[in-house]
Amino acid sequence: MIQKKTSSFHLHLKEHFRTEITKKEMAFIIILLAANFVLFFIPNPYDASDRYQYTVGKVISVDNSQVGQYGIIRQGTQFAEIQILKGKFKDKVLETHNNLIGKMELDKFLKTGDKVYCELYEKNNEQLYLNVVDFYRLGTEGLLFSIFIILLIVFAGWIGVKTVLSFSTSLLVVWKIMIPLFLEGFDPVLLAFFIVLGLTSIVIFLVGGFEKKGLVAFLGAGSGILITLVLSQLFSKPFIINGSVLPFSETLLNSGFAHLNINKLFLASVFIGSSGAVMDIGMDIAASMKEVVDKHPEISVKDLMFSGFNVGRAVVGTMSTTLLFAYAGGYLTLLMAFMAQGVNTMAMLNINYFSSEIFKTVIGSFGLVLTAPFTAVIGAFIFKAKNK
Repeated sequence: MIQKKTSSFHLHLKEHFRTEITKKEMAFIIILLAANFVLFFIPNPYDASDRYQYTVGKVISVDNSQVGQYGIIRQGTQFAEIQILKGKFKDKVLETHNNLIGKMELDKFLKTGDKVYCELYEKNNEQLYLNVVDFYRLGTEGLLFSIFIILLIVFAGWIGVKTVLSFSTSLLVVWKIMIPLFLEGFDPVLLAFFIVLGLTSIVIFLVGGFEKKGLVAFLGAGSGILITLVLSQLFSKPFIINGSVLPFSETLLNSGFAHLNINKLFLASVFIGSSGAVMDIGMDIAASMKEVVDKHPEISVKDLMFSGFNVGRAVVGTMSTTLLFAYAGGYLTLLMAFMAQGVNTMAMLNINYFSSEIFKTVIGSFGLVLTAPFTAVIGAFIFKAKNK
């Protein structure tokens, strides 16, 4: 009996880490790996690395005599000695100053022993200047990311490997293509829509495979993204949306990018933010419907469609709340500040910051809710269609 259970466990484990993939999947993976390699080495047109060098340093002494404490904030200038830990200037000690402007989210208060990321500027190959960018966090970030990848592969097996590839592809496309094109002045809404749609197809077909399940999930998710785009355009005027609610939007406009349309950037952020949840719903319903068809191939189109509706109801109920929590979590202190100051609820609902979050949540939820029935209808006809 024990041997039988052990044998069954080994079979499940073998299936979990199966490596059989189709020729189409292998070709797709090779193409994505090549695309990742190219994107990684594409130079950033706004990179200032040709003027500056970057390294890691350690704070060996700090002079706080010019820093004043005003309530909970500090203002003034710190003078610090930084020992360079890496690069051709290793072990060299340089003096620098750190301006504290009284904004806690931007200021960094240095202490002896802190590890910092530094920017070096060499003038006329003689004088070396150092500026502290911020505390050094790359080591911890790399550790967390490595643990995440290991856990993902251990839990999801081959699917986990493909998920890591889809994650890296999405990250590189956003950073190396979408953001630079935004800065160049391309229409944020149209550009973001086509890039999100492209990334949706990559993620779904990479994880779901080139089969009916992947096609149903992609068409369902694409319809949800399109609905979110259309609704955001229709309701942006009645809401009198002001894109300045986006963090650092004013800083961006005042840094030589006054040509940017921050209202359209805000609208693009609406369906970019909800597209991940839309993909989840599309794949959940498509995968569930495939299981139903595999177990009951005689099921009718109508019954399969209603099975998709039933799965969609359950998924949508949690996904909409997930979207609410995601947006609310980003503005938690804002909500607390309104309550602490006794702001009237009706007044709060009309304030730009709060109404923009309502806009994001409701429009994004519309896309989630309508993705479910669209996926169910599409899936019913595609799964029951005769294979060609």
